[in-house]
Amino acid sequence: RVLVVDDEEDFLEALVARLELRGMDACGVTSGDEALETMAERSFDVVVLDIKMPGMDGIDVLRAIRREHAGTAVLVLTGHASQELSEEGRSLGAFDYLIKPVKLEKILERIVAAAGGDANGGGA
Repeated sequence: RVLVVDDEEDFLEALVARLELRGMDACGVTSGDEALETMAERSFDVVVLDIKMPGMDGIDVLRAIRREHAGTAVLVLTGHASQELSEEGRSLGAFDYLIKPVKLEKILERIVAAAGGDANGGGA
């Protein structure tokens, strides 16, 4: 199961639809608060998480996921590339860090790897 968290609704809807077309159980939310509420109700194998969002940003969400759902792999997505953000995300246990725009096939490849590996970047 995959949870996509991104405040860009068009991107979110398109990614969820493409994941579902490929046979994945996917859903999407547009905020960090919604992500944590959804994760309290359902378990997910992988979270695709945007970093720059209004309100609770992706780094705060990642910290909460590590605390409350340590077994869930997190792929960090951002349109704002930064070595500092990448390092912070990885230090907090992100499986991978992808920079938008990113090809769907790359996201799918990393979701499969994350689901087959461990949440700390282990291989499939």
